[in-house]
Amino acid sequence: MITKRIIPCLDVRDGRVVKGVHFQGLHDVDSPVALAEMYSAGGADELVFYDITASAEGRKLFTDILCQCASKVFIPLTVGGGINSLQDFDRVLKCGADKVSVNSGALRDPSLVGRAARLYGSQCVVISADVKRVDGVFTVFSRGGRDNTGREAVEWIRRCVGEGAGEVVLNSMDADGVKQGFDLEMLRCVSEAVDVPVIASGGAGCAGDFVTLFRSLPRVDAGLAASILHFGETTVSDIKRTLRDEGINVRF
Repeated sequence: MITKRIIPCLDVRDGRVVKGVHFQGLHDVDSPVALAEMYSAGGADELVFYDITASAEGRKLFTDILCQCASKVFIPLTVGGGINSLQDFDRVLKCGADKVSVNSGALRDPSLVGRAARLYGSQCVVISADVKRVDGVFTVFSRGGRDNTGREAVEWIRRCVGEGAGEVVLNSMDADGVKQGFDLEMLRCVSEAVDVPVIASGGAGCAGDFVTLFRSLPRVDAGLAASILHFGETTVSDIKRTLRDEGINVRF
């Protein structure tokens, strides 16, 4: 039986982890280095590090902070933000990332996914999609959720996987920070459309939400969590114990 992964997410702005609701109203949380070390030691299966304003500000990801985080982490590390070229892939991989997450850069240049997959392998390339319902249509947004691309999400994600992306992080902007549960409808549409791991992001409010996620959508491989972990409402270990008690396979 495949184990389900619990993955803390560090949204980093100006060198600090922040969190908001629907990608808005960001509040300071803590040092990314301190949180990375805590989650790595606390049973997280992987860690995601997003420099959330790099694309919007047209700059490269802050590699100094990334290097510090990577030095504290002994689990797989996925890094995204301001990834626009193969040189950006190379730079963050050399800083200690295991996988590179691309969103806006792929929207600007769809060939980037395929070129990166051929150079580094599909297992290294993660397509991250910020998706919101617009007139009932799952629509992809770029630049940290600022710009409506007009692209239908499921077709876009399917295209990226066809180009070689080895994993999908589906960020539901509708569910982000609300803590009312994962966006099961959106996740079902995406997980049924691709044959690579899909990671659910946005909406986790308690350990029970992960139980609902994995029972309802067994094709979903992992769940991201931010607010409920950053603010001490639960821990990775508590989530895993709840999942184990409910008969869902996790790694301890």
